[in-house]
Amino acid sequence: MNEKLKVLEEKINQAELGGGQRRIENQHKKGKLTARERIHFLIDEGTFEEIGMLVTHRATDFGLDKEKYLGDGVVTGYGKVNGRLVYVYSQDFTVFGGSLSETHARKICRIMDLAMKNGAPVIGLNDSGGARIQEGVVSLGGYADIFYRNTMASGVIPQISAVMGPCAGGAVYSPAITDFILMVENTSYMFVTGPNVVKTVTHESVTSEELGGASTHSTKSGVTHFSCANEIECIETIKKMLDYIPSNCEDNAPRLPYESRDETRPQLNSIIPDNPNQPYDMREVISEVIDDGTFLEVHKNFAENIVVGFARLAGRSIGIVANQPAFLAGVLDIHASTKAARFVRFCDSFNIPLLVFEDVPGFLPGTDQEWNAIITNGAKLLYAFSEATVPRITVITRKAYGGAYDVMNSKHIGADMNYAWPTAEIAVMGAKGAAEIIFRKEIEAAEDREAKWKEKEQYYNELFANPYKAAARGYVDEVIRPEVTRTRLIRAFMMLENKAVKLPRKKHGNIPL
Repeated sequence: MNEKLKVLEEKINQAELGGGQRRIENQHKKGKLTARERIHFLIDEGTFEEIGMLVTHRATDFGLDKEKYLGDGVVTGYGKVNGRLVYVYSQDFTVFGGSLSETHARKICRIMDLAMKNGAPVIGLNDSGGARIQEGVVSLGGYADIFYRNTMASGVIPQISAVMGPCAGGAVYSPAITDFILMVENTSYMFVTGPNVVKTVTHESVTSEELGGASTHSTKSGVTHFSCANEIECIETIKKMLDYIPSNCEDNAPRLPYESRDETRPQLNSIIPDNPNQPYDMREVISEVIDDGTFLEVHKNFAENIVVGFARLAGRSIGIVANQPAFLAGVLDIHASTKAARFVRFCDSFNIPLLVFEDVPGFLPGTDQEWNAIITNGAKLLYAFSEATVPRITVITRKAYGGAYDVMNSKHIGADMNYAWPTAEIAVMGAKGAAEIIFRKEIEAAEDREAKWKEKEQYYNELFANPYKAAARGYVDEVIRPEVTRTRLIRAFMMLENKAVKLPRKKHGNIPL
């Protein structure tokens, strides 16, 4: 028995070394952790149980039969993060560059199947050179097996992808289907075709970092939701995010104990500038309303004219969507619409109530927006809100103009409660443009056109640049003093706790993609 135990111990030690000490040192020289080190920092101490440690590949071509590593380039298993069950796979770049083989893929699929059966999140720590070329179509089939499971798991269990090294070619589509992508600055990149292919086909010279680095995807493409300075920050962000979301679609997000106190926030009374065209930072409003220090912003550096993220309100997890007047006046454009729509659909999938702060002058005009389908992309946000069955509350802080008023979780598309501050302006358009259209003949006939225009603008302002017409119609439930916003929201979300809505029976809707 001792001999057999010794053999087992040797195999375990061999598996834990991955591709060997020299390659581990090379990984560290690049500023990267190993697959097992990443799991160590992610999973609660002493809770990780590995599955498939002794798996090896089956390929024999190109000399692969003479080069085998236990685990085959990916560490898989389950454990706890902050006391809650999660499943994890961590690709090992020290073994064949983390390339995906048939058995490597099967290990990942096994973890995903278990996660679906047991209703727990899947976390993928990606660090791979792509498909294992020596295995040909078998490795491609392995990718497709993973993609299929990603799709089946979507909306059932949370899926989080951390890209901690290369992720290229077909490999990018698994993270793309998952709920959130995190990348590490300077050591990770994602792209469908690399710099060499780009140069050959389009004659563009570009580095991997410029083409698909964390900065690129967090600011230009919006592919990644979080850009992290290093791997430890990346892992800590995952752990923080998991605290806001439930384990599966049948569960509710973790709720922290909260003692009721004076919830008034007088500072909110002075945030909105007297000049309706002067910007302010909507994050100041958010921070005053939510529990102190609980805002976890998502997609912070992408489409900055809208702010989305998780927070807590009286200990309860909520999702926040807010126009940002400090950037592009808070208009809705293509990127802002798709960013917010994606977040709304995630929150609705996992029973996270939605809070919307609205200050929107409309959709961004221009040929660039129209030719790139602002119509279809704006409709994504409209569709996402309309379809959402979780508790939904809107607070109109200032402007709510045109179709953007409808889209931003208006009463007409199913919002449960709609509040407005006295500074709210709810109208088809701004007073200046409206006066020009409605009173064009009078303005043109006047001796002093400028004075007449201002007179009519003031008249339109008095008539519509306020929340009271909407309140009279019941489109706004209550016009409130800003300082009581937090109190009203806590009570409203408590009232909506048992909300139950059934959508029409159908296979699924056809969202405008």
